[in-house]
Amino acid sequence: MKPTQKVPHLELDLINDTKWSMEKQDPEKYTLMVFYRGYHCPVCKKQLESLKDKLSEFVDRGVNVIAVSMDTEERAKKTGEEWDIESIPVGFELSKEQAKEWGLYLSKGISDKEPELFSEPGLFLIKKDGTLYCSAVQTMPFARPQLDDLLKAIDFIEDKDYPARGEA
Repeated sequence: MKPTQKVPHLELDLINDTKWSMEKQDPEKYTLMVFYRGYHCPVCKKQLESLKDKLSEFVDRGVNVIAVSMDTEERAKKTGEEWDIESIPVGFELSKEQAKEWGLYLSKGISDKEPELFSEPGLFLIKKDGTLYCSAVQTMPFARPQLDDLLKAIDFIEDKDYPARGEA
């Protein structure tokens, strides 16, 4: 998937017993999809709790936000109950095929705390028209983009009308 291309279709159940669909998103400017490893990941917990703390800054910039994992409904709901992320929509049961469509790396569990299979982190900023603006995909839980850097980038993009890059 390259910048300026339509992102793949995605429809997921949310932990609040509603549904989320990429096609039904109507953000003022962008949709931010944060794919996280799952309930077992303390780095994900820190990232999503930080995202919750900055959520109003994203909303003020016209950005809809969702967090997504391959976790089961049970594990995803535990995430919602135990992590301080109550204002973030959390989608679950991303399939292996969907994860691959989005270009996410997959890992096999190496401890009894990890699911048998899960996706590694990815962050996707999608324009209002459903095309990819930019993404960052990791093979490990570490070295994720900092949310403050992303907020500054969105300001720069909007201020300078900066085009998506990496599409060539």
